[in-house]
Amino acid sequence: MYESMLNFPGSVFGEFERLRRELDDVFGAAGLPSSIRSVAPGTFPAINVGNTPNSVEVYAFAPGIDASKLDVSIDRGVLTISGERPSALPGAGEGTQNTGSRASVYSRERVSGSFKRAIALPDDVDPTRVNASYRDGVLNVSIARRESAQPRRIAIQ
Repeated sequence: MYESMLNFPGSVFGEFERLRRELDDVFGAAGLPSSIRSVAPGTFPAINVGNTPNSVEVYAFAPGIDASKLDVSIDRGVLTISGERPSALPGAGEGTQNTGSRASVYSRERVSGSFKRAIALPDDVDPTRVNASYRDGVLNVSIARRESAQPRRIAIQ
C-alpha cells in the first residue's frame, strides 16, 4: 500500500514537497542555507569552485564591479574575495547632501555595498602560484597544486 503512494505521480509526499517549496518561496526559508555546503540565498558574489589535476579553480560572478576594487588574498588555506559594489540608485549613497534627489525604492534585488566571501582550499594547493583574472563580470582565481601532490608515473625496473 505504501509503495503505491510513493510511486503515484500525484502522491501525498510530492504534494508535501511542493508545499514546502512554496512556503520557502513566500517566507524565504528564514534566510537559512539549504545544506551544509551552501550559503543563504542572495549571497554575493555567487561562486563556483572546482578542480583539475593541476589546480583549484574558483569563479566568482560579480558583474558591475571595477576590477581594481576587488581584493583577493590567501591566508592559512583560506581564499578571501572582498570588495564593494556601488549602488545603481541615484542619491542612494551614504552622506547624500540633497535629500530631494533620493529615489524611493519599492523592490531591491541587486546587492550593493561591501562584500566578503571566504573559501576553504585543499591542503595540496600552492599559495605562491595563484593567477586571478576578471573578465565580463567573472573573477577567475586559479590556484596551482603542489608538484609533490601531482600524480606521477613510476618506472618499473
